[in-house]
Amino acid sequence: MKLRRIAHLDMDAFFASVELLRYPQLKGLAVVIGGGRRRVDEMIRERFEGLPLSEIPVSAFPLLKDYVGRGVITTATYAARQFGVGSAMGMMKAAKLAPDAIVMPVDFDEVRRYSRLFKATIAEIAPVIQDRGIDEVYIDFTDVPGGQREGGRVLARLIQKAIFDATKLTCSIGVAPNKLLAKMASEFNKPNGISIVYEADIATKIWPLPVRKINGIGPKAEVKLHKLHLHTIGDIAAQDPQWLVDNFGKSYGAWMHEAAWGRDDRPVVTESEPVSMSRETTFDRDLHAVRDRAELGEIFTDLCKQVASDLKRKGYVGKTIGIKLRYDDFKIATRDQTIAHFTDDAQLIRKTAGLCLKRVPLDRRLRLLGVRVGKLAKAGSPEAEGRPVPPMAAEPEAPYAGTLDLF
Repeated sequence: MKLRRIAHLDMDAFFASVELLRYPQLKGLAVVIGGGRRRVDEMIRERFEGLPLSEIPVSAFPLLKDYVGRGVITTATYAARQFGVGSAMGMMKAAKLAPDAIVMPVDFDEVRRYSRLFKATIAEIAPVIQDRGIDEVYIDFTDVPGGQREGGRVLARLIQKAIFDATKLTCSIGVAPNKLLAKMASEFNKPNGISIVYEADIATKIWPLPVRKINGIGPKAEVKLHKLHLHTIGDIAAQDPQWLVDNFGKSYGAWMHEAAWGRDDRPVVTESEPVSMSRETTFDRDLHAVRDRAELGEIFTDLCKQVASDLKRKGYVGKTIGIKLRYDDFKIATRDQTIAHFTDDAQLIRKTAGLCLKRVPLDRRLRLLGVRVGKLAKAGSPEAEGRPVPPMAAEPEAPYAGTLDLF
């Protein structure tokens, strides 16, 4: 009887690694990816026009200590991570830890191109894949040739080599009896590693890990677990299931006990429909709806175009269009409106999102602006081409200062 073998594949420092393909002279250096738009990259190219990108001197690249703004790190090279820098960390905070790290913006188009390429490469070898984001997937090895040999290591090596040949990028793979354990295993031997976990390994390889290593235990649950003197996965596994239910609720407590024992019967789902698509941006400085109307208007239009482009590229249309604002006091406002028919048209998205903007307070400066399209359907599907339905009733208008007609 075949053992169930599920792999979790995670590309190594994906955003940074893609950037290093363009600038190989930065390999081995502390590099963080994040912050603003690609203007920084464009300025470097303009300055060294005519020189191959690989020959631009390292001294020409901007340093993290000179960064000014409120951006966050998307990813960092392993050399930068040694300083304590990591994903989702504020750039200004990271600058205190690694001031001499090189900072580059994200090239989303290039990252998406490589994402499609590495996933297509996997699909040629092992077709049962669950997309988990731009840089990670689950793969069912169970019935694939080589998927049982050495617990899946033979197939994992083949996939690693195929991805490297196609992209020149490395990845780390964990293979285990299920998705829960595979995700943990993929972190064991980074970068460019393969880790194999069997059910018999749970006590030695899983139980000593911190509780946060279970995907689904977040910072709040971690704090509560620590207060209850539970610090490792093994500590959770040692508790009576009813005690966990009493302290964490019927559903979450029961799940926590199962997860600590490495039990997870979720299938690898080959397709999942997106609920919505959105784009947002955090400004380098707070912007005012009236005094900075030109800059905000340009950003707003660009966000609508990006969402429309995402919809077209992925073959979707949507009916519910919304906006998100974060003010300088960190409070968030959202509004949305459902239109009569599905669309992926940038102008209609902008027009409808503009109506939503009229219904939010504008008496404070803004830190963030976002545009979202929801209630999606596949373009050309019967649902998308059905009869128009009346729009949803609008929310009561909120009082606001200024005017968003300027947007």
